[in-house]
Amino acid sequence: MLMNETLIDLIPLLADRRVLVVGDVILDEYLTGKATRMSREAPVPVLEFESRQLIPGGAANIVSLGSSAIQVGVVGSDTPATNLRQVLQARGIDTNALVTASGRPTTVKTRIMAQMGLRFPQQVARLDTLSRESINWTVERRVREVIDEQINNADAVLLSDYRIGLLKPTLVETIQKLGREAGVLLTADAQGHFDKYIGFGLVKCNADEARAYLLREIATDNDFAAAAQELCKTLKLTGGMVITRGTAGATLATADGEIVHCPAPSVSDVYDTVGAGDTTIAVITLAVIAGASVADATRLANYASGIVVRHVGNYTPSPEELVRAIEIGS
Repeated sequence: MLMNETLIDLIPLLADRRVLVVGDVILDEYLTGKATRMSREAPVPVLEFESRQLIPGGAANIVSLGSSAIQVGVVGSDTPATNLRQVLQARGIDTNALVTASGRPTTVKTRIMAQMGLRFPQQVARLDTLSRESINWTVERRVREVIDEQINNADAVLLSDYRIGLLKPTLVETIQKLGREAGVLLTADAQGHFDKYIGFGLVKCNADEARAYLLREIATDNDFAAAAQELCKTLKLTGGMVITRGTAGATLATADGEIVHCPAPSVSDVYDTVGAGDTTIAVITLAVIAGASVADATRLANYASGIVVRHVGNYTPSPEELVRAIEIGS
């Protein structure tokens, strides 16, 4: 009970922070239709269009918890870029740091959802529009300039690496240099590209990414403890390494040698895992700059991601929802 009271006390402290979010910006598009019959042309359902929803991710979690987010990323000179700016601004996210790269498409993940009388529609297909080509030097230089302009006003820099061309090793190296000079916390959702993040404060990955990098099976608590510790030492992290484990929660290793297994709250109705990873790294980042230990930050993030998976789309939990989730889990 005392631990949960500590987590609840942390929630108000997540507000009034300022985070620079640098990463692959994505527009999530949900096209929902009612399943009426099977097609005569192929063994697929025919959907009659009902709605279209556009949702941003990443930085939206920071704003929903009362802090400010500046989104740094690259978009195309296209209609989805306009749409992305609009939905980010509607969430209170600063988009002035988005850099336009002509000839490059804005990344869009279009999900086709079938409404079949259930509580939430079911995803039947996904179509991604993107370029995996690395940004060119001209675009990278502009991104560097934007980060240099913004970083001294930030409490932390969060890197969200979806491996679609923005976070090149040279850019990450520049961000690390600027971060050290500004004295800000550097965190990253590495998505398996660990070597770029040597010397960062905190890095997060999931279990599959840890297995792929370490080239071994990781199953038990001891396995995850050893993996987190090895990654923390290999990357020379100054704060810690967090490996998320789905329903098993997360395991972290801190720079001072502490190993903690943080169980996930019980969630019986998982509808969509989209956004759970973004929420985890956002909450951990906010909690640590608010003065929380890495362990408490990770526990709080587990509750937040537990809320997200109960909703369709990149849902952003509010402080009130976080308090209720912890109280229910007490």
